[in-house]
Amino acid sequence: MAKPKTVKLTGGDRLFYIGVNAFLIIVGLLIAIPMIATITQSITPNGFRGSTFDKFILRPFAEVSTHVDGKVVTETQFVWDASAYKSLLGNNGFLLAFWNSIKIMAFGVITALSLTIPMSYCMSVHDLPGRKILNYFVLIPYLFNIGVIPTYLVVTNLHLTNHLASVFIPGAIGTYNCLIMRGFFEGIPESLKESARIDGAAEWYVLVSIILPLSKPIIMTIGLYYAVGFWNDFMHPLLYLNVSSLQPLPILLRNILLGANMNENLDSNAFGDASVAAIKAASVFMSAIPMIIAYPFIQKYFTKGTMLGSVKG
Repeated sequence: MAKPKTVKLTGGDRLFYIGVNAFLIIVGLLIAIPMIATITQSITPNGFRGSTFDKFILRPFAEVSTHVDGKVVTETQFVWDASAYKSLLGNNGFLLAFWNSIKIMAFGVITALSLTIPMSYCMSVHDLPGRKILNYFVLIPYLFNIGVIPTYLVVTNLHLTNHLASVFIPGAIGTYNCLIMRGFFEGIPESLKESARIDGAAEWYVLVSIILPLSKPIIMTIGLYYAVGFWNDFMHPLLYLNVSSLQPLPILLRNILLGANMNENLDSNAFGDASVAAIKAASVFMSAIPMIIAYPFIQKYFTKGTMLGSVKG
């Protein structure tokens, strides 16, 4: 049995890989350092005094010196403090905002995929009458944004103000996501579609029974794009949701930041014993938890779906 041939790397190749690895390490540190600092700040007790290293990477136990009968007594105490998380979870406003964000993300992803999938499939059918016009119709708004005021007038005239649908309906079809999904559908062999059409299958049956089972990677990928977008959406809730009971998590975090910057007494009135800095850090970390949990389950589809969707365009 012949041994497989190996490709020898040149000096330039090794230098290139070293540069790529160094770049990825730097990017990883730029992501990890703020995350570690945020987690550390969220579990730091109010009034904690420690070194710079302790404030960045807070150890669970620390030695605390106290004076007892004129003598210095050193004790090891548990330092981590979960008051910020307890205050957030015990705050009705935070739980309500978190639940609103969950609903916006869930209904938004379902609505967006329900509209993006048939639109992308229609754009991928080469013999569809008016296909070029449809592609232009989708592409022009992507190149020329109509602006905030016309969008606001449309949403208000549809009486969607103070309704969660006003957050995900305007962005239900993302042009970029639609083009990626169209490229994926165009990569599916045409013979599979033609065989079903010859047997008398309607186009909706071709889409549901043949295209969708083969499109799980791109559906999961685009669904993740939409989920992240709806979860982090700030502008639409700010414009259209004027009732506090409907405001999602990004609006609540913004109110917390504004309240802290205006020196409002959040420490004792709103969030108990936790410091404002710990509350802000815990809010940021908890708002990222759903995406952190969801991404590992979608990661195996993420790269495959993106690469296959970009083969044709």
